[in-house]
Amino acid sequence: MRKEWPGIIEHYRDFLPVLPHTRPVTLLEGGTPLLPLERIPEKLGIKISLFAKIEGQNPTGSFKDRGMTLAVTKAHERGAKALICASTGNTSASAAAYGARAGLKVYVVIPEGKIAKGKLAQAVMHDSVVIQIQGLFDEALQVVREISETHPVALVNSVNPDRLEGQKTVSFEICDFLGHEPTYHFLPVGNAGNITASWMGYREYKMAGKMRELPRMVGVQAEGAAPIVKGHIVEKPETVASAIRIGNPASWQGALKAASESRGEIIALSDERILEAYRMLAREEGVFCEPASAASLAGVIEYARNGRFLSGETVVCTLTGHGLKDPETALSTPHSEIRVPPGKEAVLKVLGFH
Repeated sequence: MRKEWPGIIEHYRDFLPVLPHTRPVTLLEGGTPLLPLERIPEKLGIKISLFAKIEGQNPTGSFKDRGMTLAVTKAHERGAKALICASTGNTSASAAAYGARAGLKVYVVIPEGKIAKGKLAQAVMHDSVVIQIQGLFDEALQVVREISETHPVALVNSVNPDRLEGQKTVSFEICDFLGHEPTYHFLPVGNAGNITASWMGYREYKMAGKMRELPRMVGVQAEGAAPIVKGHIVEKPETVASAIRIGNPASWQGALKAASESRGEIIALSDERILEAYRMLAREEGVFCEPASAASLAGVIEYARNGRFLSGETVVCTLTGHGLKDPETALSTPHSEIRVPPGKEAVLKVLGFH
């Protein structure tokens, strides 16, 4: 199936702002699994159909590739010679890869010491210029926005509308796979472009007659980086979920609109709850995602414990990035690691065969 998948621009061309002659800059992104989660609902004691949209199986390991293919395609079509972005990690990895694919120079501005090594490694290997600023993501975003307004470099953060147009295709895929819309769609919320774009996709698919009802959108922020829930900018956001460690989301209003129009909400959960979901996915379902991704499942667990679901409802969680993006957090998780001398007998003893 993967060989036949043409990437999101070709597959959903009629729903995207491209011209008939537009040649996509693509790494065959999209077409990611919508995996049924069977053990977790049982563990939570709820009778729902729970699915994980595993966006970590995109080419650079995160959902950012959906928006980046379109943003870089359009930038290249307009004659751009270079790209620039601010990032907590996944955007920089995606911009670097698609920029390399298009033959464009890429500059990524990151907050110093606040990026997981797995993501930084990707930007480095794709030969982008990495600029670490002694500040936060929000300051980095302000810098690149100002530069792109006055210099010939294309900004590929989610403030670029092409990014959101590409990211909305995740909703199309969910509905196409299920054959109908979900009852709820849970997503992590950092810069808030993903929930904004997903809601846009559902609305467009409904207008096109591809679905009957609209799902409820539930965005999940980390308590230490929850400006939308708190109603004010968080000057120094802190959370183990580095991909959503953002204190002033660029798509703040879009997230509020998605939540209110869908009769959903934006909630905040502790790092402990997010890490609980992170471990549960890996141990119960064999799915390894980065910590921020698990915020969506943490939201589902919160709803389940509060009796919010009705029997038979369909619930989708977006898992935004692969667990190998942030191996440090995984390795800091309590785990079994037993050292023994070489030889069969020592290993058999650990196995309980004496």
